[in-house]
Amino acid sequence: MEIIYSIMDYILPFSWVNFTFMKNAFLAVMLITPLLGLIGTMVVNNKMSFFSDALGHCALTGIALGVVMGVQNPSVAMLGFSIIFALSISAIMYSEISSPDTVIGVFSSAGIALGIFILSFGGSFSKYSSYLVGDILSITKDEVVMLLFTLLGVLVIWMLIFNGLLLSGLNTDMAISKQINVKFYKGIFVILIAVIVTVSLKWIGMLMINSLLVLPAASAKNIVKSMRMYHVMSVIFSFISGISGLLISYYIGTSAGSTIVLVSAGIFFATFFINRFYNIS
Repeated sequence: MEIIYSIMDYILPFSWVNFTFMKNAFLAVMLITPLLGLIGTMVVNNKMSFFSDALGHCALTGIALGVVMGVQNPSVAMLGFSIIFALSISAIMYSEISSPDTVIGVFSSAGIALGIFILSFGGSFSKYSSYLVGDILSITKDEVVMLLFTLLGVLVIWMLIFNGLLLSGLNTDMAISKQINVKFYKGIFVILIAVIVTVSLKWIGMLMINSLLVLPAASAKNIVKSMRMYHVMSVIFSFISGISGLLISYYIGTSAGSTIVLVSAGIFFATFFINRFYNIS
């Protein structure tokens, strides 16, 4: 990391580079935003925006259960519980007993309520309330390294499942006719969402994580036609909003997470009006 810090000192002649916490935050944004932009494309394509939002809410219950069970690292409890919740929501959705939005709404509201209930009952809610809004400036160099390995792992899995997942999302009947195990691919996908939401939650916040999954992909969908460019532009928009939002928040003294989301929302509205003006379809 010291080598990377030295390179940043050399190539980035800005005042914020003098602070280690800003270097860590900058590197974290460079690693988190490609993940969110990439996965967000399938979240939007599969109409799973509320699904990722529900996972963010349910992660609080994971923290609460981790506290009750004496787990030292809240992220471990969050990850385990988020994966269980993701698979449970997915299974109930495919059972067609209730509509998907109803199932997601039930899990989302119950998840955050249960988490707050357990933490407030034990008097620990204030200690973990920061997870609601996140704090990218609190990330450490060890956590940056963890994000790097997470990014590499997700990219490998993404390359392996992309074709099957894409076809499963676009045309389930065709995917089944080609002997593609739709439930398997979507199961892997919801686990990926759970991992990314959990890894990002501490720094982005559960109230904003869904925005950063959806907005870049939705922005890209406004102005591109090909699937390749859709993914490329989603990652670019996510990256731009992350970096610019972080730097803007530093100079004007606002919350980094909320500023990043507002920049991302600005990009969405810009691409929306470009779409309307040039009649892109």
